[in-house]
Parts: sequence; structure tokens; C-alpha cells
Amino acid sequence: MLNLESLFSADGILSRHIPGYRARSQQQEMAQAIADTIVNNRILVAEAGTGTGKTFAYLIPALLAGGKVIISTGTKTLQDQIFSRDLPTIRAALKVPVTVALLKGRANYICHYHLEKTIQNEHISFINRDEIKFLKLIKNYSNISKTGDKIDLHEVPENAAIWQQVTSTRENCLGSECPGYKKCFVMEARKKALSADVVVVNHHLFFADVMLRDEGVSELLPACNTVIFDEAHQLPETASLFFGESVSTGQLLDLARDSKVEALQQAKDNIQLPEAIASMEKAARDLRLSITDENTRLALAIIKENQAFESALDLLLEKLTTLTSLLESQAERSEGLENCWQRGTDILNRIERWHNQTEKDDFVRWVEVYSHALQLNATPLSIAEIFNKQLTASPRAWIFTSATLSVKKNFSHFNHEMGLTTAQSTCWDSPFDFSSQALLYVPTGLPEPNSREYTEQVVNAALPVLRASHGRAFFLCTSLRAMQQINELLQEAFEREQLDYPILVQGQSSRSNMLDNFRQIGNAVLIGSQSFWEGVDVRGEALSLVVIDKLPFAPPDDPVLSARIDKLNKEGRNAFMEYQLPRAIINLKQGAGRLIRDESDRGVLMICDPRIITKSYGKRIWQSLPPMKRTRQLADVEKFFSKS
Repeated sequence: MLNLESLFSADGILSRHIPGYRARSQQQEMAQAIADTIVNNRILVAEAGTGTGKTFAYLIPALLAGGKVIISTGTKTLQDQIFSRDLPTIRAALKVPVTVALLKGRANYICHYHLEKTIQNEHISFINRDEIKFLKLIKNYSNISKTGDKIDLHEVPENAAIWQQVTSTRENCLGSECPGYKKCFVMEARKKALSADVVVVNHHLFFADVMLRDEGVSELLPACNTVIFDEAHQLPETASLFFGESVSTGQLLDLARDSKVEALQQAKDNIQLPEAIASMEKAARDLRLSITDENTRLALAIIKENQAFESALDLLLEKLTTLTSLLESQAERSEGLENCWQRGTDILNRIERWHNQTEKDDFVRWVEVYSHALQLNATPLSIAEIFNKQLTASPRAWIFTSATLSVKKNFSHFNHEMGLTTAQSTCWDSPFDFSSQALLYVPTGLPEPNSREYTEQVVNAALPVLRASHGRAFFLCTSLRAMQQINELLQEAFEREQLDYPILVQGQSSRSNMLDNFRQIGNAVLIGSQSFWEGVDVRGEALSLVVIDKLPFAPPDDPVLSARIDKLNKEGRNAFMEYQLPRAIINLKQGAGRLIRDESDRGVLMICDPRIITKSYGKRIWQSLPPMKRTRQLADVEKFFSKS
């Protein structure tokens, strides 16, 4: 058994070798629990409040225990932080000779084959002037980079459209048949991952491996001794995505683009192919246009009432069948044409399965509509049984950790969702002094959230608080519509009352740029929705107020949520108390967790939703939050900020 007490003491190895390291009893206890879990191949669910130092708490026993370790994170930001900062720091302090590797999804690595194809076909790829400039930068970078990771090419924005044409997907990768296989950045990253002692991945890549969906890491899981999930609260959503099946019009448009390029180069004499590609591409676009809504999720029952959608889907199947048949006849001409044929066949099969599937109790079919694309989805109602099979497949340790996994220190919701029937669940509170550092304010006089004037009243209630805090606020919204409305109302109010607090709104630029601007400005108000509820770390006075417009209950008309609620209620259970409320509490804890990020931070958490006071379940909600002082009086808020 590993005894870690001496490492974490005030004069231990960590204090001596890591500048600024502070020994915390919570971190030591958590590390010891994880060490015991690893030694005994058990399952641990560990909630660790902000400031506990959970990353060190799992990395130290993982490195000392030996064996192969997979660390999976919810975000690329944390993935990069662990690999580039935390792992090297601990490895140097402990002087352990472990090898480490970072592995991302293939969309993060330049593909030599698709880069060359794009350069050769600039004239048919609809590349604008900026993208031509970016293309040259990417080409030069690919010649000197050792990793091909796009994050290191700062001159090209991470969300630039050109990346889609110079990286590969699972569908369009040629594998060992690719001319660039020997120098492939993806394959090189995988080789390093296979030979490393510690591999840092993200949840999407982990579940792609679990589902054996040719993401190239199918050898990783069987070989590992320990799996550690950080930001584990995201797992139910991610696992549902991968244990289900989806197909999008975006994949069809990519297929059309790649088929066009291959046909021009390898099958110029086939006059039917260009016409078949164009017909399929138009049918894919028409399918998206058959639904007038944007950024919405629609249940199958609603979709079936849309005759335009049904007709467009039938036509798409017809055009895709014609195209795949033609691609098959040309497939032997090149690896690229063969790949297009196989992709077309796979997409056709998935659409037909979605279209023809008989209703089952364990899956729900639905459609997600984006601005320019549409996705057909089949999602399992429960992932517990599927994931539990992974837990019992072979002996290894499993650690699930996050700052938000429990409801009043009860883990039954998360454990039930993930099928963790034999897990030990433990909670370590934050070492921060919330009773003196933070104040929870719920204003009086606000109407019910479903009233028409609710958002306007929220802004009116928030204005005096924003004056007291001198800006320095996150305004977290539960919907994009509310975010836009609050932005408009605040702009008008600031102009009317001559308040000089710059407003930043989600979508103006990348999240990292917005956060940098927010920190530098010092008195800004950042209005955001889901993107800013978690994974955001702003320390110091720049963030002194977090306003939450509503309790974050998922929309009841969401097709997956609605089907899960129906299933629970049919089983005679209380879906609201067992499923909807715990999910809302965990999401709320994430949003509230943006406020106090350091032991010197001070701030106010303003929750506008009156249900936290008026409903019987409200007490359960605020008791799950950190132990702040509570008030309903604006004067207390003003007094709190006057002491800052």
C-alpha cells in the first residue's frame, strides 16, 4: 500500500520542490483514497471542491503506483494544462521516470494527404483570400512541426474553416493505404500514446476508443491499469453521444466535396459522377432547408408531422443510393475514390437505420438543427448497463472526479446514470472560507420564470448589484435567447444610467479571447450561456459577481430528456426528484463555482430565480451550494462590496 503522508507534509517533497506549493489536508486525504483505489483495482467517485488541488491528488498516486494510466478530461484546455504544466511539475518533484503522451482527436492534427489535395484544388474548394493565406501558413508549419497539432500554429485561428479541409475525419482517413501514412502526425501521436506510461486524452476520444470506432486508440484501454476521469460530471452526456448513433448533412457535404476532388483527378471520363455528386449535395442541403427552425432539437413525433422533411429525406436516400453505386463502379481507380464509396455506403446505412428503425424502449430518435446543418440521432435512454460492461471487462482502477458530482453529498444520481453500482463515493469540501469570502443573494419581488416580463425584471434587479460591484461580473444565462435579450436590456440601461462597464457577449470572439479581454478590462460584464458555466477560471477582483438568471433545468421538450422522464415515470419513479432536479443542481454548482477561485477572492452569487425560495425543493438546491452567507436584502450586498 502506498503511504503518501510524508509527501504532503509542510516540509515534504512537494513543498520542497514545487514553488508556492501549499499542503492541504483535503488533498492528502484524496490522494490516499485514490492510491488505495489503484492498488485494489476499485472504483472511486470523488467530489473535490474548488481549491482542493484534485489534479495533484490523482496525478501523484497514479505516477507512483506504476502501470499504464489513462487520464481523460472534459476539455482540451485542461488536457493541455495537465500535459504541459502539471505532469512535468510532479514528475520532476517525485523524480519518477515515467513517460507521458498527449493524444487528441484526429481533427487536431494536420493531414498531409488532405493538405496536398486542398493545395492542388484551390480552384474548386471555394477558398477565400484569408484561407489561401492560412493554407500557406499551414503548409510551412507542416514541414517543420514535430506534432502537427494545430494549437501550436497561432497565426491560424483554431476555428478557421480551412482546418476542415487539411485535417482528416474517421470517415475520410485512408489509413495504411494513404500516401502520407509513414509521416502521418496522427499515427505518430498514437505510437507515442501506446508506448507511454501516462496518456492524457479527452472524454470524446476515450469513448471513441470504447466503441472501437477506429479512432486509433483501441489498443489503449485493454493495456491500462488505471483510468482517471477529470471533469467527470460531463460523462453521462458524452457517453450518450458515443453509445448512440448519428449522421449529419455536414458529413454528406464533406463526402460531396471529397468525391468532387477525386472525380476530377481520377475519373474525368465518367460524366455521370459529377451530376450524381451535385444531385446528392443539393438533396442534403434541401433536407436542412425542410426545417425552418434553427439551433433546436426536435422529437421524432414532431418531425413525422413535417411532410417536407419526409419527402426530402426520401429524395436524399434515392440520390445517395445512386451516388454510392457510381462510386463503387469507380472505386478501384484510387484509394480516395474507394474511401468515398465506403463512406457513402456507411452514411447510407446509418440514415436507413434511423429512418426504418422500429421504436424501442431503450433508444430515442430525434433531430438536431443547426444554422447550416442537420443531424439525425438515435440516443440510448440509459447508458448505465452499457458502461457497466466496461467497468467489469478486466481488472483495473476507475477514478471519477469533479467539483460537482453530488447533491448534498449524495452521489446516487451520478452513480445511477453511469452504472457505478460498486463505487465508493467520497466528498472533500473546498478549503476556501466561503462564509467570509462569498454572499448568496436572492432578490425579492421577482415573478415566476415563465412570466413574460421575467428577463426584464431580472435585469432591473441586477442593475443596482452591478453598480455596487462596479461591473466585474459574469451574467450566466440558461438560454441563448435570454442571453441576447439581457445584452440588449443591459446596453440600454448602461447608456441610460451612464454606467461605464464594457459588455462582452458570448460569440463575439473565442472563449479564450473573451476571458483575456475580461481580465484585462477589469470592470467588464460578460454575458454568456452554457460555454461560460464551467471550465472557466478568472481569479482576482476582475470577477466579483456572478448573476444567474434562472435555475438551469433542462428544457422539458428536449427529446432525449422527455423520453427519459417518460421512462422513469412509467416505472413508477419520480423523474423530477430523481433526474431533473439533481441535473439542475449539478449544473448550478458549476455556474456558482466560477465565483471563488482562490483563497483571496471575494464575491456575490446572485441567483434571480425565486423558486429557490418558494418551492419545496429550493432548500435542497441552496444546501448543495458552498456554505455562503445568505441574504435577500440589497443593502447587505452593497455593504459587502463596500468592504472590498
